[in-house]
Amino acid sequence: MKLKSPSAANDINGQHKTEWPLGDVIAGLREARHDWREQHGRDLDLGSREMPSQQAIHEIIETLCGILFPMRLGPSELTKEGEDFYVGYRLNNTLNALLEQVQLELSYRRRIVDQSELRQNTRTVIQEFARKLPAIRRTLDMDVVAAYRGDPAATCVDEVLICYPGVRAIIHHRIAHEFYKAGLSLIARIIAEKAHSTTGIDIHPGATIGNQFFVDHGTGVVIGETAIIGERVRLYQAVTLGAVRFPEDESGSLKKGEPRHPIVEDDVVVYAGATILGRITIGKGSVIGGNVWLTRSVPAESQISQASLQQAGDCLQTGTPSATSSPDTA
Repeated sequence: MKLKSPSAANDINGQHKTEWPLGDVIAGLREARHDWREQHGRDLDLGSREMPSQQAIHEIIETLCGILFPMRLGPSELTKEGEDFYVGYRLNNTLNALLEQVQLELSYRRRIVDQSELRQNTRTVIQEFARKLPAIRRTLDMDVVAAYRGDPAATCVDEVLICYPGVRAIIHHRIAHEFYKAGLSLIARIIAEKAHSTTGIDIHPGATIGNQFFVDHGTGVVIGETAIIGERVRLYQAVTLGAVRFPEDESGSLKKGEPRHPIVEDDVVVYAGATILGRITIGKGSVIGGNVWLTRSVPAESQISQASLQQAGDCLQTGTPSATSSPDTA
């Protein structure tokens, strides 16, 4: 669709004899955009673009998935003989496309005016990201194996890689997390929300997740920004690793970046519907039963169920928080 200039847009009613008040609506929307940008200190230059493109990032992440796993997530006509050529060709094009998007976010986040400095910073970020791709692939290989071993219904590792939403979500997260660490939180969030909309698994790109991670089924899983997950951890559907509440500063605004989500140590299993809130620690090797509501740390090798919490007086009802606990997951 070719965008028309404001003057051309105002001529639509007369040219096409439409019954709709397009000119008035376009003018009203233009005024609303101008007011928003002016109020929030945005660039008013009609020839500028400040933010990365969601559509461009979606295309980049899909191509990166094919680059990481060319024979499984790449084009159907690809053969092993042409893998290296495909990877090199697509990677070069993808990094060039990524350069524009990273440059937009760096300019927006850091307000870099010097174009030479901006281009150099952008190239450095992308070069560092590209060098991490082999390590990301090896980490994802361990995630795929963990999913295969953790699900008795899985018939082969290829089935897991191609079909499982939990694996698709962790592929996106491993990539998004690198951008998050590089200070590109908007690009990271676009990648994370693409996986969220596709799989129903909501992993904030800031979450730190160890090797051999597996989300089985996955729908409704939420992992907050400051969550730390160890190695060989397995989660089932509808698990929440969230925050009890957000601390506020003196002005009443929410504090950003405060550690507020759980620490889940190595070899923990969390079953369906469990809600774990706050900066608490789930000790190594623990098993958290289904529909448990947990707001306190538990030691290593704990076996936590609804019944055990009721006996300890720590749980009111199945899946029901206390009146003072209001879960937040951001």
